[in-house]
Amino acid sequence: MSKGRLARLIRWLHIYISMLSFAVVFFFAATGLTLNHADKFNDRIHTVQEKGRLNPAWVNVADTLKIAKLEIVEALRRVDRITAPLRDFRIDDAQIGVSFKGPGYEADAFITRETGEYDITITNAGFIGIINDLHKGRDAGTAGSVFIDVSSILLVLVSLTGLLLLLFLRRKRSSGLLVAVCGLLLAWLVYEIWIK
Repeated sequence: MSKGRLARLIRWLHIYISMLSFAVVFFFAATGLTLNHADKFNDRIHTVQEKGRLNPAWVNVADTLKIAKLEIVEALRRVDRITAPLRDFRIDDAQIGVSFKGPGYEADAFITRETGEYDITITNAGFIGIINDLHKGRDAGTAGSVFIDVSSILLVLVSLTGLLLLLFLRRKRSSGLLVAVCGLLLAWLVYEIWIK
């Protein structure tokens, strides 16, 4: 492949990978700010505590394998309007703990096995809590993890194609590489002087 065709291919890749990942770059840049200034953005956390009662026959059985897990989870979802996936179901001698977690959302129920009575705390962090958790991949499940991996690969490709494209621009190559080195040096100095 000729040098000119290679340059055109790299430019084409850089443009279209950049456009494909534009929303990703915007999302991670914006949520980087909301995470870095959480004290200014996290004032919309809403917590509700409720009580309820489940069928004692579901929870008050000697054999823990016979505890009606599905019925318990579905009853909590229906009665308390829980929307997040189930994350944990713990059983001990006196109590059952059920946790649901999703981006910006958490519900924890503690059920007394003897009576079926339960206390539940539901925390909803609102829109900012959702996007912050998505940024971190917290409670986003497998799909969220794959999204972050694909986003990372796209951003690496954008960076590499941009650097390769610069190497084909004779008049801008030296100044562009100098600016890139200065950016790396600046990041290192900030770390060494103010962060370390």
